Amino acid sequence: MTEQELTQDAISLLKKLIETQSFSSEEDVTASHIEDWFKRYDIDFKRTLNNVWAVNKYFDDSKPTLLLNSHHDTVKPNNAYTRNPLKADVEDGKLYGLGSNDAGGCLVSLMATFTHFYNQKDLKYNLVIVASAEEESSGSNGLNSMLPIIPKIDVAIVGEPTLMNLAVAEKGLVVFDAVIEGTPSHAAHPNDNNAIYNTIEVLQWFKDLKFEKSSEALGDVKLTVTQINAGKQHNVVPADVKLVIDVRVNDAYSNAEIAEFLQENAPCTNITPRSLRLNSSSIPVDHDLVKAGISMGRTTYGSPTLSDQAVLSCPSLKLGPGDSTRSHSADEFIYVNEIEEGVKIYIELLNRVIV
Repeated sequence: MTEQELTQDAISLLKKLIETQSFSSEEDVTASHIEDWFKRYDIDFKRTLNNVWAVNKYFDDSKPTLLLNSHHDTVKPNNAYTRNPLKADVEDGKLYGLGSNDAGGCLVSLMATFTHFYNQKDLKYNLVIVASAEEESSGSNGLNSMLPIIPKIDVAIVGEPTLMNLAVAEKGLVVFDAVIEGTPSHAAHPNDNNAIYNTIEVLQWFKDLKFEKSSEALGDVKLTVTQINAGKQHNVVPADVKLVIDVRVNDAYSNAEIAEFLQENAPCTNITPRSLRLNSSSIPVDHDLVKAGISMGRTTYGSPTLSDQAVLSCPSLKLGPGDSTRSHSADEFIYVNEIEEGVKIYIELLNRVIV
């Protein structure tokens, strides 16, 4: 099977994935489509829940292992869609459909790449591919659940749309729930401890907050108050105001350090992280994968968006066809030639590192 034939087969698979509903935790049918790919190419594979994975034919425990990973779940389509999100249409070189860009194009390109190398002997690295579930929801049955099951990973390529440039670092994420308390009362009576008014000072504190340590790859920590909830009716001053705070963490801090700082300093009655497991991630710029990519003319950058890199403790590189700005947008699409370029660059990159 030539590289061109693999690429065309990958595009056909992507069309099937687009036309199969696969919201997070509902990926059972797309997992079956992925199984069919491995069966067709006589690749020994395993399935754990909705995660489908395989290792190269000549896997050798004495060699380091490279993970190829992307996901086949999607978000739900937003209300601004003008096209059928579950219809894979090609117009003017664009393949439209939910999950086409995030991250179906990456997944099928990595599957074609894995298949290209599957039967090759004497590779410098083992290959493991995981087509994972629940990435969009950071669910408990996604890539994180596979790490104790698959072989130990030494380095990873995570397929997300990067225009095939090298995201050598990625911000982590901590979401906090905070409570600002006051004294509940009837709106007609005096009240100098109104929880809603108390929120003004707290919001200003969050707006002015700047974490000292910046990162060369990822810049500053980005903190944003994204939700406010208070009150039940017009004539009652509520007892409290609830905030949700989104913090994108650079590689100069651990998530635990951010949580400790906010809990000690934020002017809230209570501020609690929902999870500390989605840490920032990176790969040394002198790693062979990065050096090979740079030698191919690809640029490096730090990514502000979260992916399954966050659950990996090994060095990891985010790299894939498509454009992150199209992700979760209305009438999502990926250019067909981006997939063709993706397969070509993935294969050339690995040829420079593992062959």
